[in-house]
Amino acid sequence: MPVPDSALSLRGVVKRYGAITAVAGLDLEVPAGTCVGLLGPNGAGKSTTMRLLTAQAIADEGAIEVLGYELPGESKQARAEMGVVPQLDNLDTTLTVEQNLIVFSHLYRVPRPERREAIERALEIANLRDRRHTRVDELSGGMRRRLLIARGLVHRPRLVLLDEPTVGLDPQVRQELWALIDRLRSEGISILMSTHYIEEAERLADTVTIMSHGKVVAEGPPAALVAEHAGGEVHEVYGPPARLAEIEAEAQAAGRRTRRTGTSVTIIGDFSGNGGPAADGVQRAANLEDVFVLLTGEEIA
Repeated sequence: MPVPDSALSLRGVVKRYGAITAVAGLDLEVPAGTCVGLLGPNGAGKSTTMRLLTAQAIADEGAIEVLGYELPGESKQARAEMGVVPQLDNLDTTLTVEQNLIVFSHLYRVPRPERREAIERALEIANLRDRRHTRVDELSGGMRRRLLIARGLVHRPRLVLLDEPTVGLDPQVRQELWALIDRLRSEGISILMSTHYIEEAERLADTVTIMSHGKVVAEGPPAALVAEHAGGEVHEVYGPPARLAEIEAEAQAAGRRTRRTGTSVTIIGDFSGNGGPAADGVQRAANLEDVFVLLTGEEIA
């Protein structure tokens, strides 16, 4: 079938669980060949969105299209052409690395003549060739996460859904996974990546979609979102709670937006030459985390 301009699109999607509306009129699009980062605090609707895209949940309202297929009616065809990397590790720990990939090459109906090449390619992408005969329960957390990604790639999908791909991993292992995800991006594979690591989205995603209360509150390239909502620089001040409260009050009285993070107050906007809190802190470049907290509140998923 023809390659659609969008790898996936949701239009006016609503999903309710009893009295709770998890997704409230969601519009979301992943242009073909791009990586979109999906950010949001706990309860924003990210996990429900992923479930809708794999037809594990059925929308109450709206339209969902994945790789040109309409869901839920054509979900089987869509799943055959997408790779899914779940947040929870559900590998078969009694099998080896290679055996896990063999099982999924059968499940994804990779043609027999292509199966060996597909498995070798998945092992190479995930840098697991020298671990092919190792049982999964003997792998490190980072290796298991790489195997999860390899498993989702064994059938050469056009779209990959990454649900919190580096959750629970230490910074060094996270860097390895970033390199792997960046390779997929460079190969033109469409990616929707749900993550609560804001630096991850800022580094890997072509565009970022920020959700709150089941809706999109901002979307665009990370740098453009930072420029639009936080400007080029912010002023960060550290100190005791009483002093931080004073600084917040001063900044807000001057019409500045602020965000409190632990033992600091971040003031959006350049205070140079304006007196006040400039003497108490430092100027730094604004980042996507500033935007995230401004738009969704202090709680980070």
